[in-house]
Amino acid sequence: MLRLLDVSDDVRAEIGDEEADRLLAGENAPGSYDCTSCRTPGDTGQERTSTVLFVGDETAVLAFAHAACLPSQVVQVAEDQLQGAVQSLGGAGQGATPQAAEAPPAQAVLGVTSGLILVNGDLHPALVVEPTGPISRPGVDGGGDDFLPLLIEQGFMPVPELTQAPRSLPGWSVLLAMGQLHAVLQPGTGGSPQQVAWWQAHQPLVVTEGWRTAANKTQTVLVFAAPVGSIGRQPREDLLRDALDKAAADGRLVAAAMPLAGT
Repeated sequence: MLRLLDVSDDVRAEIGDEEADRLLAGENAPGSYDCTSCRTPGDTGQERTSTVLFVGDETAVLAFAHAACLPSQVVQVAEDQLQGAVQSLGGAGQGATPQAAEAPPAQAVLGVTSGLILVNGDLHPALVVEPTGPISRPGVDGGGDDFLPLLIEQGFMPVPELTQAPRSLPGWSVLLAMGQLHAVLQPGTGGSPQQVAWWQAHQPLVVTEGWRTAANKTQTVLVFAAPVGSIGRQPREDLLRDALDKAAADGRLVAAAMPLAGT
């Protein structure tokens, strides 16, 4: 059965024409999968799907993602991350041929959800950031999740309850261009005045007209962040607020206010 797969030239160059053709023909591609970006189910027979190849020094892992979430691409990652992923799959492999699998949990992707959040009687445009896996401190191998401590070191504040808006975080901003969300920017390294992307959309993220109007009015966006498994993908803003309240009560939420860049 033919699969609705996108195999980029870079991925094809890594896995070879024969393997790429087998994938497109449905011989080696799964029918269903968990998207390596948003972690929700996908179906290669029903919806356009991207092949994403994670490559280490000696190991390669082929993952799948909704084409709306990620383009087909090659991603360089640390070898120990890929080895951990292969071990978690029971050591499956086919010689030097990349084995179809989920992306390694250590190669986490930041998922971003937009919504209007009521704080102290006022509606605020907000972004909720939740990674798809644990975030380790650079240079630390395995174990634990340092996502919140790392953000607190950057100036994010713990949120015990959503009773007031968080304080502004100097040097950070939310980039909106032509009405779509493009990035969350942070200060450059080494004292550079040039901001760099902390999170960048693989394709511009559509926000509602109400969110955009509120952001243009306040020129400020509240950015909440929580570890993997704290918030989830909530289909409605009231459910998103409930999940934020629970994460806050559990001590698993940090936040900062950031100026809006663009319109």
